[in-house]
Amino acid sequence: MTTRYMERLAKIEEVLLIANKKIDMNDLRAGCSYGVPESLRPLAWRLLLHYLPLERHKWQSFLADQRNNYDQMIEQIIVEPGNIAMEQSNSQTSDSDHPLSDHPTSDWQAFFQDNKVLSQIDKDVRRLYPEIQFFQLLSKFPHPHGMKYPLSRRVINHQELTSQEFGANRDGIVGCVKTNLAKGSHDENQAPNSEFHWHIVERILFIYAKLNPGVQYVQGMNELVAPIYYVFANDTDEEWAAYAEADTFFCFQQLMSEVKDNFIKTLDDSICGIESSMSAFHNMISTFDPELHKHLTSTLEIKPQFYAFRWLSLLLSQEFPLPDVITLWDALFSDPQRFALLPYVCLSMMVLQRESLISGDFPFCVRLLQNYPDSDVAKIVAYAQDIRDGKAPRPASKEVSKGSKIAKHARQLSDTLRNLSIIKK
Repeated sequence: MTTRYMERLAKIEEVLLIANKKIDMNDLRAGCSYGVPESLRPLAWRLLLHYLPLERHKWQSFLADQRNNYDQMIEQIIVEPGNIAMEQSNSQTSDSDHPLSDHPTSDWQAFFQDNKVLSQIDKDVRRLYPEIQFFQLLSKFPHPHGMKYPLSRRVINHQELTSQEFGANRDGIVGCVKTNLAKGSHDENQAPNSEFHWHIVERILFIYAKLNPGVQYVQGMNELVAPIYYVFANDTDEEWAAYAEADTFFCFQQLMSEVKDNFIKTLDDSICGIESSMSAFHNMISTFDPELHKHLTSTLEIKPQFYAFRWLSLLLSQEFPLPDVITLWDALFSDPQRFALLPYVCLSMMVLQRESLISGDFPFCVRLLQNYPDSDVAKIVAYAQDIRDGKAPRPASKEVSKGSKIAKHARQLSDTLRNLSIIKK
């Protein structure tokens, strides 16, 4: 480890664990902007995402309240109407509230509507970061209530769920009496009273969708919640790791409050929408590197939607391996203006691949931008900060005039003729 790294580690430790009773956010951001040590990252992210209060003495009671609130949300939101109705033999449930009811207040209607959202969530969380095994492993801390009602088994169109049989109990209350599961399901090796990490991510996204009906769930949100949960669940302090799910939910909610406009289609063309962000980013390329901008937009006609949409809306979470995404997010979360650094990181990525992009044709450039090559993320972030701070010189233009091109060809022709005359002699 370098001396600079050890100094930065000591500084972050001092801010988080030793210094004043109140966390100094300016010092924390300054220390974390070039990366956070793995052991300190879970706590640092909880603060950088404005989840924990800055006063240390408030943490214990605050966390207890928030985690209790999350448990209550799960118990109230994740329910199976048929099972509840069958269990409550003395219930006054209305005769109209059964699986075939079209009554707008029917619990079954809400249940089936939820399954439409769950269908997309389920598909997305099952394939989270397939290059690592983590999300396919069993959690050491399954949620006591949540694991009783695994959301994946509610997805009507999923191969696990082939049919349900409905019947009435002795009081005439209609409910699900039997669920037939397909053999060979993805979860067949799951131990009783357990759940995979992707089950937990699925539940977080479902709770968020239920509490935010104006946004609900949009594909890509899974890419934003996964790194946060991964960091919290891998905390070496198991007292914190045990509550990774609840803390991830609230941190994800904080993050979405800042980027949710990217997921609301009606805002796409507004000043706060993703189209506006992409336009501002392309203007940034034009200002810093006019030659690269001209080559991509005028010569090749590559639109920002081909690559920048995903870069900006998902905070580059799909462009790098998960460990690199986490390092990148250290810098983004530490930015005092939050995601003002993001477009500079995107610009940095392009300029660092400038030679390849300038010499490439349409298919090559689109492929490079959509499948960014393995790179040193720390170098990308450092260069982005230099661009933002005005420390990085603009790339020198290699474009030559028409007269210069003619002169160059004339010299090449002259050299060729000279070589031919030498051969003849």
